[in-house]
Amino acid sequence: MTRCAVLGAGSWGTALADLLARQGHDVALWAYEAEVVEQIRSERINGPFLPGCPLHQAIRPLTDSCEAVDHADLVVSAPPSHAARVVLGQIQGAVDRGALLVSATKGLEPDTLRRMSQVAGELLPEMPFIALSGPSFAREVYERQPTAVVAASRVPGASQAVQRIFSNRGFRVYANEDVIGTELAGALKNVIAIAAGILDGLGLGHNPRAALVTRGLAEITRLGLAQGAAPSTFAGLAGMGDLVLTAYGGLSRNRTLGVAIGKGSDLETYRTGTRSVAEGVNTTRAALALAAPDGVELPIAEKVAEVLFERKDARVAVKELMERTLKTEQWG
Repeated sequence: MTRCAVLGAGSWGTALADLLARQGHDVALWAYEAEVVEQIRSERINGPFLPGCPLHQAIRPLTDSCEAVDHADLVVSAPPSHAARVVLGQIQGAVDRGALLVSATKGLEPDTLRRMSQVAGELLPEMPFIALSGPSFAREVYERQPTAVVAASRVPGASQAVQRIFSNRGFRVYANEDVIGTELAGALKNVIAIAAGILDGLGLGHNPRAALVTRGLAEITRLGLAQGAAPSTFAGLAGMGDLVLTAYGGLSRNRTLGVAIGKGSDLETYRTGTRSVAEGVNTTRAALALAAPDGVELPIAEKVAEVLFERKDARVAVKELMERTLKTEQWG
């Protein structure tokens, strides 16, 4: 049995806490929202973020993150990317520095453009870092539907340890050493998922989405290679796998936002009506800022930014993408 702490009780953090508890591990789940902790404690339900999913009795919901990580062998960090620094900073003096730190956050820190491994490296440098990513809707993981993900770490043996702790008949974990590529693929696919949702909202068909996903993957790969990632990562679960899921799956928060935009809503209106976080919004800006110093072209991300933040007509954005200067197809 492994003593585990999950920081962040959104849908993904809650599903991972339930998975670990079903594995027989001791699991503490920290939530920012006191009402979420109380509901899990009294009803074994996380109504706001994973409704209709009774949670394992062994999960201990807590409002104190330091209490959650006390004596933990493994810490899962699952807050939104903009909150990760604060959450990890809170546990600096409380966590065992030899414990494994598994990041389940798919995003970049908005202000600094840092990946979660870089944020963790500043705050908790002695903790072995593992990025957990891949095509994995929280509800389907909770439902025990067959799921395959990647655990990426540069620390010898760390990915393999995560494999052993998380894997079961319904949840298969592959090991990888490419932390940069795994993190960037998981973050950047959300931008393309917003674009895919916009196409759906516009009522466009299969041809446009196939072109978008293919060229979107090339765009993600291009930026990843400029940052030092391995090209093979983008053809795997963290890259193509997660991109296909979020671009086509109805449970994708980023795609759902895109659908609303394509149907005529705007970003602020959408945000006021939903509690969930679409990581692709902040990642769109972060990706463009990350690409600029190296001159990496991200035409899809540029148009998504114009639609989201400048209220450009989505049909005009599609038209402009199709009318770009003709090029030779290049991968990455």
